Amino acid sequence: MSSHIENQPRPWINAALAIAPVVLALLLGQWATFPNLAGWYANLAKPDFNPPNWIFGPMWTCLYALMAYSAWRIWNLPANLPGRSVALLLFYAQLVLNALWSWMFFGLNNPMAGLIDVVPQWLLIVATIYHFRRLDLRAAYCLLPLAVWVAFATLLNFEIWRLNG
Repeated sequence: MSSHIENQPRPWINAALAIAPVVLALLLGQWATFPNLAGWYANLAKPDFNPPNWIFGPMWTCLYALMAYSAWRIWNLPANLPGRSVALLLFYAQLVLNALWSWMFFGLNNPMAGLIDVVPQWLLIVATIYHFRRLDLRAAYCLLPLAVWVAFATLLNFEIWRLNG
C-alpha cells in the first residue's frame, strides 16, 4: 500500500515545490534591489542599450512564471526517472544565484560582485536547459527566454562595471 501511495501524483506538493522557491527568489531579489534603485543605481553611468527601468518588472515576472512552470513540469515526472534529480538540482542552483545576484549587485552596490555571480548563473541556466531537454522539451523551451535575458543582463552588468570602474 505504501508504494502505491508514493506513486500517486502529488499535484499540490509539486506545484509548491516549483512555485514557492521561485517566489522566494523573486522577493529576496526585490528586497535588495528596490532600496537601491532611486539612489545608487540611478546615479550609475549606463550603456546606450540599457533598457528603461519599467521593463525589468514585467520581464522578470514573465521569466519567473516560466521558471515555475518549467520546474513544475519536471517535478511531475516520475521521481525515479534518470536525470530528474540532477536537472532539479541545477534548476535550484541557478535560482539561488539568481536571487544572490540582486544582493551582490544592488545590495553591495557592486557591479563586479554581480559579474562574479551572473556568469556561473548563466552557465547553470544553460546546463539546466540541457538536462531539462532530456526529460521534457517544453520545460526546456520555457527556460530559453531566461538564458537569453541573463546573457543580455551579463553584457549589461559588464558594461555598467566598465563604465563605473
